[in-house]
Amino acid sequence: MYLNKVMLYGNLTRDPELRALPSGMNVVNFTIATNRTFKDRDGKKQEQAEFHNVVVFGRQADTVAQYMKKGSAVYVEGRLQTRSWDDKTSGEKKYRTEVVAERVQFGPRSGGGGGGGPRKSADSDVSEEASGGGGGIDYPKDDINPEDIPF
Repeated sequence: MYLNKVMLYGNLTRDPELRALPSGMNVVNFTIATNRTFKDRDGKKQEQAEFHNVVVFGRQADTVAQYMKKGSAVYVEGRLQTRSWDDKTSGEKKYRTEVVAERVQFGPRSGGGGGGGPRKSADSDVSEEASGGGGGIDYPKDDINPEDIPF
């Protein structure tokens, strides 16, 4: 059995670019920056950034293009795929490895409020919190008596 699975959590380095394929299906491209911190041989803290090209197809592409922007936090699950083509100017063979996203989930929004608002997933139209009223759980108005709990 073989496995080609990628899971990334990072920030967009630029706004997503939405395009349409000749078939009419939408596709969006963006880049995610991830980082890792480690200590080098001398014990100094080091930080290393990686940049990942991501491609999203279909309805998820529309949602990503609508809600995501540069700096947004995002979680992506997908698979690695490498494309190749011949460069028209130099004639060289070029390669590009990218993550083909199967699931995109938006991270917390920046900009105040403590991140208490609902988050959306690009593979669904419903926010994580209840969509009606003020959202959240409706707790009973009366005090809860621990004696009433059956366990």
